This record gives sequence, structure tokens and C-alpha cells, in this order.
Amino acid sequence: MAKILTLKEAVAENVRDGDTVAMEGFTHLIPYAAGHEVIRQGRKDLYLVRMTPDILYDQLIGVGAARGMKFSWGGNPGVGSLHRFRDAVENQWPKPLEIEEHSHAAMANAYEAGAANLPFAMLRGYIGADLPKVNPNIKSVTCPFTGEVLAAVPAIRPDVTIIHALRADRKGNVLLEGIVGVQKEAVLAAARSIVTVEEIVDELDAPSPNSVVLPSWAVTAVAEVPGGAFPSYAQGYYPRSNAFYIAWDEIARDRGSFEKWIDENVMQARPEDFARHAKKRLA
Repeated sequence: MAKILTLKEAVAENVRDGDTVAMEGFTHLIPYAAGHEVIRQGRKDLYLVRMTPDILYDQLIGVGAARGMKFSWGGNPGVGSLHRFRDAVENQWPKPLEIEEHSHAAMANAYEAGAANLPFAMLRGYIGADLPKVNPNIKSVTCPFTGEVLAAVPAIRPDVTIIHALRADRKGNVLLEGIVGVQKEAVLAAARSIVTVEEIVDELDAPSPNSVVLPSWAVTAVAEVPGGAFPSYAQGYYPRSNAFYIAWDEIARDRGSFEKWIDENVMQARPEDFARHAKKRLA
């Protein structure tokens, strides 16, 4: 059953050096506040997993928290490259980074296989693609019933999954709405999970047709962090800060300006600061 904790407590109890960590969120509800707490607590040697790593993983890679990353697309959405990610791959700064690239479909199926406690995922994919030539974890299997050859990838089973959601009740049941990506599957596939939320309420709203409810028994820890998805957005709470994504391109391009930004905006910051940033977006 989920425990209601502070963000600092949730990360301290559930994220360990060397863990495989998934921080999911597709444009919407990206768990920035939680990722910053991981940086503040000095976690190292993490193997990062995410379908679409963007600025948050650029930050984790740039501070040297990551030893590797499994992903299906990486970039600053609508802007360009992730400069700290590129620097790690091309120049091994601040340390070498192992990478494993997949398609979106393979990652989504791999999470689903992990959630179902299966060893691998099968899909009709990679036909005519070059990724299998450079990724030894893309293999093929033959259907015993039809003889069809299908692509196969290992299930994703993170040590810990971290997501941001809209609301949780006091029992730890979590409500997601809007673009939900693979958050549900990533949580169910993980050994432990942290869910930050905009607010904790006495009772969750009646689910809408576009809702996902994660039951308390499927979640390890819940932390109330208003604004915790900023600069991404939280449906019904605050919009995406497109200006920040544009500004990040210049911040991250230079090692010195990146380190200065991390020191001022992560190491010397607090989770409460995210609420202030999100409120500015509504002003």
C-alpha cells in the first residue's frame, strides 16, 4: 500500500545507487521535481529508461548521475538536441554513457510485458529498419502457430518508476488524466514506484473516459508536490512553459552555464519552488 511521504523521504527510501530508473511522462506530467530531488540526493550509476527523454534526462546525464539510457527518441521537443546527452555520448563528459535505442512501439510493448511479468515483448516491427544491426537486444521469434517471424525485445522491469499525476487520495490511490503515455505500465512493471501529485484530496473525482486510476496497492510512495511537472504541463493546473524549453538550448550548450544553472536551480532549490514557477505560468 502506498505511503504518503515528503518528496525527500520518498526518494531517500526508494531510489538507490545503481538502480534502473524510469521517469515517464509524454509531454504532459513529466516528473521534474522528483528528478531534481534525485540529483540533490546525489544518486549515481543510474540506468535511465524513458520513451522520450528530454530536458530532465539531459540534466541527470549532465550531472553524472547516469551510467546508461534505454530510450526511443531523445531531444528538446520543438527546439533541437540535448547537448548534455550529446556531450556524454560524443565526448564522455562528465562520464561515458551506455545507450540502447528502440522504437516507440518496442518500448511501449516492453513496458507492457514488464507489467504483465513476462520476460519479453513481441511486436510487428523493425521490418526494413537498421536498429537490429546495432542493438543486440532486438531479436526475432517465430510464432509456433502461424510461422510468422516477429520482433522481440526484453521486458522493461525498472527497480523504481517515478511519475507525476494530478491527484491522489489519502489512501494513496492516484488519478491520471490527459495524455497518459505509458505511466500506468511503467509503474506496474517496477519493483518500487514514486508518484508526485499536484494535490492530495479526501476523495478522487469520478473517473472520466480518459482517466487512469492507479490503486494504492500498486504504488509505493505518494508525495504532494504542486507544480511538480513544471516546465511541462499538468492538465487543469498549469500550461507548458515553451519559453523554458527554448531557453534550455542555450543553458545546456555550454558546460559551465549548465553547471551554474544546476547549482542555482536544483542544488540550492526546494520542491516548493515548483509551485511558484507554475503559478507564474498562470499569471
